[in-house]
This record gives sequence, C-alpha cells and structure tokens, in this order.
Amino acid sequence: MARYVTSVATPMSVADAFAYMADVTHFAEWDPGVTHAKRVTQQQQGVGTAYDLTVKAGGRTTMRYEVKEYDAPQRVLLVSRTTFLTSVDEVRVSATDAGSIVTYDAELTLNGPLKVFDAGLRWAFRRIGDRAAAGLRRALGGTTVAA
Repeated sequence: MARYVTSVATPMSVADAFAYMADVTHFAEWDPGVTHAKRVTQQQQGVGTAYDLTVKAGGRTTMRYEVKEYDAPQRVLLVSRTTFLTSVDEVRVSATDAGSIVTYDAELTLNGPLKVFDAGLRWAFRRIGDRAAAGLRRALGGTTVAA
C-alpha cells in the first residue's frame, strides 16, 4: 500500500473549497497525472456520483471513481477499483480564520499477487503525490500546512 497526504491552507471558504474538490472533474486542473476527468452519471453531486479519470500510468488508462461517502461541506470519499489496483481518495475541508484547510489523503493498494511490488509503488507514489500537491497549492491559491 502507498499513501500520500497533503494539507493546503487556502483563502477559499469551506463551501467554495469543498465544491471545487468534490467536483472530481477539477482533478485534471491540478493533478498532472490526470489528463482528463469526466462525470459519467447524471445525478446531483453525492453518493453514487461517478467519474472517469484518464491517468498516466505506464501509458494512459481510465479509472472509474465513485463517490462512496459525501458529507458537504466537510468530506468526500472516492474509490476506484481496477484489475490491478484500488485507489481510495478522501478530501476533508475545515474552516480557519483566514479561509479553510483542504486535506487530500490518497491511498493506492496493489491487488492480488501484485502486492509484492508495494515498495516500488510507495516510491513512485511519493513523486506523483508531490507533483499533485504542488498543483493543488496553485489551484487553491494556498500554502502547504505542516503535518
């Protein structure tokens, strides 16, 4: 399993930061590993909303993410399962005097016998996460919050 957590202090309000992050189509704006993001369900934002994200992973692949938990404007949990891996992404937003703090917590788990490659995945995911965190800071107009 590989995990990456980053927190960004932003001048955006909790409502605005949550709305931006919970709309997964925005991931392509800040995560350089995502080349395209599209909502594939017609329903309003919430549990069951699904998105297809085209990601760079040794080429291009499409991962279907589904909202599993939705507690606006504080938290959204997304899950994607493919043959090779499971991705669980959680966004939490909390208020500050100057705006809000957005915490993005992503966990990748290789499925089945691929788990033997976890060490390599952790190394690669750290690099991928660092690039995404930089993009997130830019998109939110914020700064990194120390853990």
